[in-house]
Amino acid sequence: MMKRRGFEICKAYINDGLTLPERKTKGSAGYDISSRTSMTIEAKEVAFVPTGIKAYMQEDEVLQVYPRSSLGFKKNLMKVNSVGIIDSDYYNNQDNEGEIALILYNFGDEPVKIEKNERIAQGIFIKYLKADKDNTLAKRLGGFGSTDK
Repeated sequence: MMKRRGFEICKAYINDGLTLPERKTKGSAGYDISSRTSMTIEAKEVAFVPTGIKAYMQEDEVLQVYPRSSLGFKKNLMKVNSVGIIDSDYYNNQDNEGEIALILYNFGDEPVKIEKNERIAQGIFIKYLKADKDNTLAKRLGGFGSTDK
């Protein structure tokens, strides 16, 4: 069976007891994404939070990654770039396996602890359309934040 879209654990973390994203209810749009490690984000600090997972999808699809709604309300954390865009060619690219990570900001006055396998985000697969005369042929040459490098 051909793989159409889904998640895998990155090879380096295959034996680390990580959980693959899943929808928790029949009506859930998003797949819950968890932290790869336990960490503390200090007050007013920005932190890079790795997940240890990667996503594969069709060429005309994107994975949009949103913070879980409880992140801001219960933990005083926000995703710095609001919505993360995981392109189809980020999976197993030349620079890395395509590990998904979040950049979170603690806007509170106290440190915030994130536990390993704690759900911190949700991902939604979306089909997208291309503009007329779109003839982009460039190939991704790197990992996180590398599109224009």
